[in-house]
Amino acid sequence: MRYLSVLILTLLVVTGCGRVVAGAAQVDPRGPATQLSTDGFGIIAGDPKAPIQIELYTEPQCTHCADLQKDFGRQMASYMNLGQLAVTYRPVTFLDSKPGGYSDRVANALFLAAGPKTSAKAFQEFVEDLWSRQDPGGKGPSNDEMATMAHDSGVDAAAVDAITSGKNALDLKEMAATNFEYLYEIDPINTGTPAIYDLKRDKTLDIYDNNWLSKLMSS
Repeated sequence: MRYLSVLILTLLVVTGCGRVVAGAAQVDPRGPATQLSTDGFGIIAGDPKAPIQIELYTEPQCTHCADLQKDFGRQMASYMNLGQLAVTYRPVTFLDSKPGGYSDRVANALFLAAGPKTSAKAFQEFVEDLWSRQDPGGKGPSNDEMATMAHDSGVDAAAVDAITSGKNALDLKEMAATNFEYLYEIDPINTGTPAIYDLKRDKTLDIYDNNWLSKLMSS
């Protein structure tokens, strides 16, 4: 299945081949980092070898997505930082009225923020800040405002500069179409956000169960 293939490819890319280095391994005090998914349209926050791996489909103007971050964001960050959970963020932008709108710009900033110098914890804090300041149907945050949020969350300085400049991180139209197609695959009946898919167990989670995260982590 597509999700299993993506998982295998991700592990191959991350593991790779290398030489043996003498000495003790050094643990990054920031915790696991962030990286792009194999297809380039998702952002993996956390250790890609974590025992629990999920995809989170989210829309920058979705109020239910903001509720999810408010209720579970800190817990997810803790599990990410411990190497127990990897969250692949897959933004969709169907609430934009035109290309380059609110959701497009926020999604672009997320991809600019991702990278080996941005920890999963910092990225998650950036997501929570963005979603907590929602203005659905409005103009959304400016590049400077998003850059300030990224800086305050601990996102890498070079990424903060890229957010300030409004640099294009990827083809947003293709990203939105691809991620929506994946979203439709996992739930063709109630296709909407937020949605969370358990990659290892090949199932969509009931996020309206208040205990969904604790159940997931204990499974």
